[in-house]
Amino acid sequence: MFASTPPPPYYAVIFTSIRTDSDAGYQATAQRMLDLAAGQPGYLGVESARNDIGITVSYWQDLESIRMWKVHADHQIAQELGKSTWYEAYRVRVCKVEREYGAAHHASDSNARQ
Repeated sequence: MFASTPPPPYYAVIFTSIRTDSDAGYQATAQRMLDLAAGQPGYLGVESARNDIGITVSYWQDLESIRMWKVHADHQIAQELGKSTWYEAYRVRVCKVEREYGAAHHASDSNARQ
């Protein structure tokens, strides 16, 4: 499901990662971070996918909201566990979303064409 974001501009934090073989509480912590982030001021939503590389994009109102999330105590603990246990490699990219557009194909539309 797509995150529900306001009209641009807003910010995206793109977190890409390659996991280690260790799970050691990863799933529970990942879910906790998603839940915790959703309660932070300025949070707008998240989209995530994992295969060979994990990609999580979180959306934020402004740079200050992103900074406050980065220094949140529970998030810092998860960051340290990620560095020491869960991730072989990772990248964080912070971007300003200037434009957004897209399309959606609805099941009812495809049924009507049959």
